[in-house]
Amino acid sequence: MSVTKERKQELIGEYGRAASDTGSPEVQISILTSRIAEMTGHLQVHKKDFGSQRGLMRMVSRRRRLLDYVKRKNPQLYLDLLRRLNIRK
Repeated sequence: MSVTKERKQELIGEYGRAASDTGSPEVQISILTSRIAEMTGHLQVHKKDFGSQRGLMRMVSRRRRLLDYVKRKNPQLYLDLLRRLNIRK
C-alpha cells in the first residue's frame, strides 16, 4: 500500500531540485499526494477501515503543513505545486 521505488524516483526526478533531492518540501508534498491518492482508493473499497482512515487524515495534515510552509517561503512555487499536483485549496 505504499509508493513503489520506481514511482518515488519518478516523483523525485520531476519535483526535486537535484537528482538526489529527497528532502525538499516539493518532493515530500508530491510523495504524500501519491500516497493520499492510493489510500483514498483503498478507503473507497474498505469503508470501515478506521485505522487507515486515521492514517489518511495524518498524511493530509502533514501535506497541509508542508504546503503552508512553501506558501510562506515562496508563494509562486506554492501556486505552481497546487496546479501541477491538482490539489484544491
